[in-house]
Amino acid sequence: MQQAYRNAQSFAERPRAVEHRLMTEITSEMISARDSGSGTAALMPALHRNREVWSVLSAVCGATGNRLPAPLRASMISLSIWVDRFTSEVVAGREPIDALIDVNRAIIEGLAANGKDATVAT
Repeated sequence: MQQAYRNAQSFAERPRAVEHRLMTEITSEMISARDSGSGTAALMPALHRNREVWSVLSAVCGATGNRLPAPLRASMISLSIWVDRFTSEVVAGREPIDALIDVNRAIIEGLAANGKDATVAT
């Protein structure tokens, strides 16, 4: 997954656009699965993909040479840990998927914001 992410990123002019598109795609998958009314089983592919992407983002943020400010990298790694744990709660049926969707939407909004091009993967 990490190599696929890097390959996709290399085709984009701006890494931020790739990250934005990927998070938007995954979030849309989670919303569609939630709204299908098919239950937890329908959520599994989207939850798995979301967990994989957050794992890659965490690894990239923790990598030597990442140019993001240290506090932002630490926040992204912490969010990744939360996503992993909360996803387990959703899979077990103890929590709804909505908080994961909200976190992804916040990241999407941050990536879409005007200003300095502060991508997760630099």
